[in-house]
Amino acid sequence: MIDGKRVAVVIPCYRVRQHILGVIAAIGDGVDAILVVDDACPERSGDLVAAECRDPRVEVLRHAENAGVGGAVMTGYLRALAEGVDIVVKIDGDGQMDPALIPSFVGPLASGRADYTKGNRFFWLDGLAEMPHLRLFGNAVLSFIAKLATGYWHLMDPTNGYTAIHRTALAALPLHRIDRRYFFESDILFRLYTIRAVALDVPMRARYGTETSSLSLRRAALSFPLKYANRFAKRFFYAYVLRDFNAGSAATILGSLLVLAGGGFGATKWIASYASGVAASTGSVMLAAIPLLLGGHLLISAFNFDIGNAPTRPLQSPDA
Repeated sequence: MIDGKRVAVVIPCYRVRQHILGVIAAIGDGVDAILVVDDACPERSGDLVAAECRDPRVEVLRHAENAGVGGAVMTGYLRALAEGVDIVVKIDGDGQMDPALIPSFVGPLASGRADYTKGNRFFWLDGLAEMPHLRLFGNAVLSFIAKLATGYWHLMDPTNGYTAIHRTALAALPLHRIDRRYFFESDILFRLYTIRAVALDVPMRARYGTETSSLSLRRAALSFPLKYANRFAKRFFYAYVLRDFNAGSAATILGSLLVLAGGGFGATKWIASYASGVAASTGSVMLAAIPLLLGGHLLISAFNFDIGNAPTRPLQSPDA
């Protein structure tokens, strides 16, 4: 146990044969169960663990077909719920995540301050030099997009897979609907927001060695934007239309309509002016500019409202 809570660690395994035994060996005594999920690993990582690991806490779960990292994590989550643990930590099997940090991820959940914790590799500035430049830039851009899509404006590093979740939040999530591939970290944040779970960042340093990533940057660049747009639209509908209609709802809708009207009118007049060679009148310019300015101001107000609307009361609280 850690801080009086039963803790399980889920480790999805795919092409991690070189690192997995070392990761397991580094997990401290406070962890009650270690769930190794062999996601049809071509290197047979699960067989290696079953044959070589003597830790009695370890259980190997196997997929007959590759389900993706998200699918592997969901298998581990379901098993952890069945075993009745209080907190489930997820780490990767490639050695990038230091198991010594597990108590830091468990602490806010055990004390009742949060329902979900995740790593943030951007907190320690001196450690960013170790992160590949392309990954650093990509994560910085994704962090802003993820804030908009998920509603957790105070979180950074959305693709960080070092996480911990309290069983109260885990049991409330629709695990069968969470993305099965590499988008699952962002998707689970969206799902957590819909149930109003409190999420916190845990500072950690980036660690990179000889491991290789199975994530295709090209595939992520093509699929992630559409998925983020989908989650943003759903979050707005759930939070600002279906469950509540508030100042943020009105500001977003009215602001968007004004920007579209002003922009559309201005574009029409510009095209007509360009085609005729006659400059648009002052009145036409004002009719385009005023809705754009008012709409932009309303959208900024909507952003401020959304930033202040993040969940603050943990689901595990007695009065939640």
